[in-house]
Amino acid sequence: MDNLAIAADPLDGSHRLPVIVIVNDQVLPRSCIVNILKRELAGFEIAEMATTGDLNGVSGRDVRLIAFNLGDAEIADPSVEDRLSLIEELCPNAHVVLLSNRDDEATATAAMQRGVRDFLPSSIPVEVAVAGLRLVLAGGVYRPLPIIKQNCAAIPECAANSELSAVRRHNSFAKLLPERMLADLTPREQHVLAALKLGLPNKLIAVRLKLSENTVKMHIQHIMRKCSARNRTEAVLRWSGRSNGQLPS
Repeated sequence: MDNLAIAADPLDGSHRLPVIVIVNDQVLPRSCIVNILKRELAGFEIAEMATTGDLNGVSGRDVRLIAFNLGDAEIADPSVEDRLSLIEELCPNAHVVLLSNRDDEATATAAMQRGVRDFLPSSIPVEVAVAGLRLVLAGGVYRPLPIIKQNCAAIPECAANSELSAVRRHNSFAKLLPERMLADLTPREQHVLAALKLGLPNKLIAVRLKLSENTVKMHIQHIMRKCSARNRTEAVLRWSGRSNGQLPS
């Protein structure tokens, strides 16, 4: 396989589609990720490559997101910094996602402080990882590590000490913003919103909060209605704006 391959079927001129790039020097895991994203993220071209040095192959394209595999490397590793700097140079508008064999809090925190929009340890379920990518593509920041790592029985206790990561589009680095109590939501709606911010699907939210899926859907509808959002991702972003002192438009 060539170092660079376009994995999605072109639609009426491939160069008009926004691009997601998967960087992984291991062919089998890379191919599996690409096949999943082709099914889950319609409307994007999925480019795969072995190293960030191959990013010249998408030069001039509308690259929305670049996910590359750290393996066991630390964020402070000079080779990691070199790769992040190269991404910023070649694809300055792309959101950066890191895949890692590490699942410790220190590594996740270092990644977010470096401006990474999504830190995905290899221990998380596929559906959670895809939910995180969707949120990043919508302009958010995704950090599922605390709840996955602690394997909590209920969301509220896990989310109570977490920080909401919010990114303003004009900034190249993520800014971590403390979450305030959202007085407009009921306590249960706040619990559901905390789970939505972590990108959990309805089924996992129901299990964690010991609710039925129908009840979870009802709470999500209430949350969306209260901030005039059209979908759950937009609801998360709008409530994030409120917690930062901005009223949703």
